Amino acid sequence: MNLCPFARREYDADRVRFAICEGKKSEELLLGFAAELERLERDRTIETSLVIFAEGVDDFYDFLDLLEMAQGWLDDQALDGVYQLASFHPQYQFEGTSKSDPSNYTNRSPWPIIHLLREESVEQAIASHPDTGLIPQRNVALAREKGVEFWKQLLARVSEP
Repeated sequence: MNLCPFARREYDADRVRFAICEGKKSEELLLGFAAELERLERDRTIETSLVIFAEGVDDFYDFLDLLEMAQGWLDDQALDGVYQLASFHPQYQFEGTSKSDPSNYTNRSPWPIIHLLREESVEQAIASHPDTGLIPQRNVALAREKGVEFWKQLLARVSEP
């Protein structure tokens, strides 16, 4: 759906890593996140990594707690400003929206995911785009135009084995 206009180039160049974290407890999940962060630190051929949590954070608010811990880890490692986090969850809900608002589907995914992005790459992408401020507005408009049923069906298709 091209919700992120910067992703296709990296995906096509095989510079996106998909890491599955098998842990169930908060500590295991955070260690999985930390291991992926260390991998990015060692391997500059990986542009960005999506840490997929197969279990352990089905509840959106538990996921937000994990996301806060992950951000704390970045801060503790003095990597805030080096990496940026984006978050996706099957129950994602933006503040001020209802659960059924189609706009939430811009950040919904089949599984809970923390996306690790290199800050310098984000800055380059922003500098190369005419108006990044319009991207979220365009995505919300598209999500609402397509409607909830479209997004449910799309997520169901991509989560099939």
